[in-house]
Amino acid sequence: MGKRDSVERGRERLRRVINLCRRVEQGEVDPFAVEVGSLLAIIRELFPNWKSLEDLCLDVEAVEGVSTVVKHQGEWVRGRSTKLYRDPFLIEEKLRSLSKEALAEIFLRSWHPVVELEQLTPHSLENALRYWGELKPLADRLLGLQAEARVVEAEPPQILTEDFERELLALWEELKERTKEGKIRYWDFILADSYEKTARRAYLTSFLITYGYARLEVRPFEEEMYLMAVEEPSPPAESARTISIPIALSFEDWRRLRNAQKA
Repeated sequence: MGKRDSVERGRERLRRVINLCRRVEQGEVDPFAVEVGSLLAIIRELFPNWKSLEDLCLDVEAVEGVSTVVKHQGEWVRGRSTKLYRDPFLIEEKLRSLSKEALAEIFLRSWHPVVELEQLTPHSLENALRYWGELKPLADRLLGLQAEARVVEAEPPQILTEDFERELLALWEELKERTKEGKIRYWDFILADSYEKTARRAYLTSFLITYGYARLEVRPFEEEMYLMAVEEPSPPAESARTISIPIALSFEDWRRLRNAQKA
């Protein structure tokens, strides 16, 4: 009886290991928050107890889960090392911390003037002659442009401006309500119950930020973004420096965020 209890407790420990690894794979747990060495020590300790095929399969599943954690750790390291060179925010922070002398020295080391030589060849002359020979007369081209312009003018408008503004203002009111106590994570605000609705909310939110109805706070070192509603919106001054921030939203990203929200 005692031996069976010991085996059952061992199985439960393996199931906890497997569950933890699955949470890492689903993005719910930081892969570096998991002590891989401790998990392997548990698996190694319990292995001599397994006699049945079911227990051995459970052991294999646990080992596979640990290898998945190690894989995610490697991907995280590779991603961070790449962003150190490509993330514009990190580059900007690095440049701001450098002195003028250091910037000048870096420029001189990386400056490689390019000398360009252009010349006409028989082949380029032949291509130019063929181009002008096949070009339609100017009068025919103008007629074609005028016909195309008439077709474009005859098309009905595709955007209902009033409906769009109404939807935009409704989203602004929602943002004001949800940020009464402070800012909100960007992904928490735009996330909806379907991928299409989430993409629509992200699209409308970009207009709120552009028109001055909301502020986007980006924390590149934490890889987080926050939104805050503006009570009295005003368009940014023409002289103000603006930064375009592309935010990708794939279906896989949406599904991962939804799973994390439900957990």
